[in-house]
Amino acid sequence: MTDNSSLLGPVELMMVSMPDTGISPQVLAALAAQVRAGTVRILDLVLVTRAGEDEIEATELSLDAVGIEIMDLALPGLTGDEDIALLAESLEVGESAAIVALELVWARDLGAALAAEGSEVIAAERIPSAVVNEIANLDN
Repeated sequence: MTDNSSLLGPVELMMVSMPDTGISPQVLAALAAQVRAGTVRILDLVLVTRAGEDEIEATELSLDAVGIEIMDLALPGLTGDEDIALLAESLEVGESAAIVALELVWARDLGAALAAEGSEVIAAERIPSAVVNEIANLDN
């Protein structure tokens, strides 16, 4: 297999709503567990607040600032202004969220193995967990 330690895998931008108290310790622990397990790598982390109807405030965060001390951000600044504006459209005035850019390490490794065999992923679609769980419950 090819050494893919310098390659990046697919990146997912995930926006997580936050209560007034900020990101909860439980969410941080779950995220840190995925990093430790090697399934994801945190590339960027941005705090976004809709301060007014047409006003978005964005602040780059470090992992230390939110209590994840197991690694540094791999590509701080990766989340662009257009990405932030698009995701922040769903926030109400006064609401805040964290935008996390996650590299899907498992998908990078799978992609490298496929490429070594001359194959590639040509389509992918995410089905939200709420939809899958609703469908699964239809049979019960």
